[in-house]
Amino acid sequence: MTRPETLFPLFAELETLPGVGPKAAKAFQGLAVSRPKDLLYLLPHSGVDRAQRGSVRDVVAPATLTVEVEIGSHVPPRRKGGPYRIHVRDRKVEFLLVYFHARAEALQKLLPTGQRRLVSGRVELFDGIAQMVHPDHVLRVEEAREIPAYEPVYPLTAGVTLRVVAKAVAGALARLPVLAEWIDAGLKAREGWPDWADALRVAHAPDGPSGLAVTHPARVRLAYDELFAHQLTLAIARQRMRRGKGAVTEGSGVLRAKVLESLPYAPTGAQVRAVAEIAADMARPLRMNRLLQGDVGAGKTLVAFQALLIAVEAGGQGVMMAPTEILARQHFEGLAPLARAAGVRLEVLTGRDRGTERAMKLEDLAMGRIPILVGTHAVFQKDVAFKDLRLAVVDEQHRFGVAQRMELGAKGDAVDVLVMTATPIPRSLALAMHGDMDVSVLDEKPAGRKPIRTAMVSSDRLDEVVEHLRKAVADRRQAYWVCPLVEESEVMDHASAEERFRHLRAALGDRVGLVHGQMPSAEKDAAMTRFVAGETSVLVATTVIEVGVDVPNATIMVIEQAESFGLAQLHQLRGRVGRGDAASTCLLLYQAPLNETGARRLTTIRDTEDGFRISEEDLAMRGAGDLIGTAQSGLPRFRVADLERQAALMALAQSDARKLMHDDPALASPRGLAARSLLWLMDQDRAIRLISVG
Repeated sequence: MTRPETLFPLFAELETLPGVGPKAAKAFQGLAVSRPKDLLYLLPHSGVDRAQRGSVRDVVAPATLTVEVEIGSHVPPRRKGGPYRIHVRDRKVEFLLVYFHARAEALQKLLPTGQRRLVSGRVELFDGIAQMVHPDHVLRVEEAREIPAYEPVYPLTAGVTLRVVAKAVAGALARLPVLAEWIDAGLKAREGWPDWADALRVAHAPDGPSGLAVTHPARVRLAYDELFAHQLTLAIARQRMRRGKGAVTEGSGVLRAKVLESLPYAPTGAQVRAVAEIAADMARPLRMNRLLQGDVGAGKTLVAFQALLIAVEAGGQGVMMAPTEILARQHFEGLAPLARAAGVRLEVLTGRDRGTERAMKLEDLAMGRIPILVGTHAVFQKDVAFKDLRLAVVDEQHRFGVAQRMELGAKGDAVDVLVMTATPIPRSLALAMHGDMDVSVLDEKPAGRKPIRTAMVSSDRLDEVVEHLRKAVADRRQAYWVCPLVEESEVMDHASAEERFRHLRAALGDRVGLVHGQMPSAEKDAAMTRFVAGETSVLVATTVIEVGVDVPNATIMVIEQAESFGLAQLHQLRGRVGRGDAASTCLLLYQAPLNETGARRLTTIRDTEDGFRISEEDLAMRGAGDLIGTAQSGLPRFRVADLERQAALMALAQSDARKLMHDDPALASPRGLAARSLLWLMDQDRAIRLISVG
């Protein structure tokens, strides 16, 4: 599939644009601009009012002024490097143009005495006299129209001036081809959006501050184009994934009913809904690719186990994978009572399994005698074979790459995939990152979960906190103490886990354990196991305990220098307690005085336990890239769209893209062909190749 010829001028070299030489073209890379089409989406971020005035007296200095003047005498500097002054007069008053390090000859040519010129620049008062230092524009009166009344200001980088960008943008706009419309006609009319080319021209020529607003119709239309192209790419990937015929997996419900009868509580409405969505997906002859998103303690494990039982009821097998051995064993222990209630064999396979024991498990798995397996990525190894794998559940998606998901899918005949994440993601980010997946959200807490009391405590009261711990340990309760860094760092004044461990051991004795990311795996596992078994009462840790560890007896979480953690991290850490019957506490230790951001973060955590609300606040405070670390997030970089403020637009783009792919899977209709042009413009040619291969 080759690029349409009509787009060729927009994909030419940058040097083909006016005012761009090899040096400028190289400098433009600093703005992520390598082709004329990239300039179309390099929109101005602000503007300067250059509307023409009659006189300096019409503005209050300091201000930007555009005015017609008559040029008077030139006064060269008395000393080298001094100011070169030119007297000018507008309709009402005389003022000065001032230059430094300028050649007299060039200035006399630019501003000849006795002639009229239009000058534009910043006017300031100096010793009561108005003066304009180095005007931005000096034009003949008949060239006045070259200065826009409102001049757009573009992002810049070293080696590229505003004038160079403006000239190059004008050159790119002059190449706009006539393209068929890819936006649904009804939607475009309803929203009052302009055509693509008109939207670009208007966005690059704002008539005032309102023309720069995210809400301006031209900008909204261009943002929609970006989001639509992204969602269309995800919809193509999703369609390709689903085109892989899946096995129809329909369960009888017998095993699931046994598990539900054994529970001391009723599942939440959200859990029931999620299981129904998963069951419906598995019953279709298409591969499932679903994300199960649930807040800390929302009951994802029960939903995942119910899904695995559907596979078993249908005569197949299921596997649940966790990113670490500790979490895999924990899932195994957590699922064991449910498996007993269902009367189903459950086994665990990790890197620790060796020799005869491993060989026996592998044989039982291949013969179908193990219906449900829990494991780490050891499950990927070549010698692990299933008899009839129907469902793979992947825990904590961000630890598993797409390639590993696909490898897992290859283990069975078009295996259904269910991905679980305990990180609440704002809706706009969930759509951007997981738009190729269907999403089930657990937004209710199971009945009986006690709220966690969260308090902010200044580090001056450290001794009181240690005393509080002493009493808790005496009452046979357990606590986490989380520190930001492993060892003392001269660069950052963060408490170190090693140092805090020594301090707490001195105060509380040998009931204190330590775990951090730099310890060898075996030592880390041993320390965690001792804590889980209740042999240690206080676990000093770095954020390695953030994900998944389940110790119902742990009722206290102390987070030291809490202001240095992100909101989502604080929420995840707090979720490690409050898992049993006893009331739990989270203490946010901070160093006074708190700055505004730190205070906002900690009060948000203190005032709410709603992970989705916390994630929205985190997005508002940090922005999308920082929230999940752009490097590994797989989050697209949008030039026009604003994920924080345009979540609804993203949702609209997703439903539109999915509808188009449903109605026109080959993108062969007039609108489909137009959408292909958009994909080329947005560098989504991989998606086009997927269609042509498909």
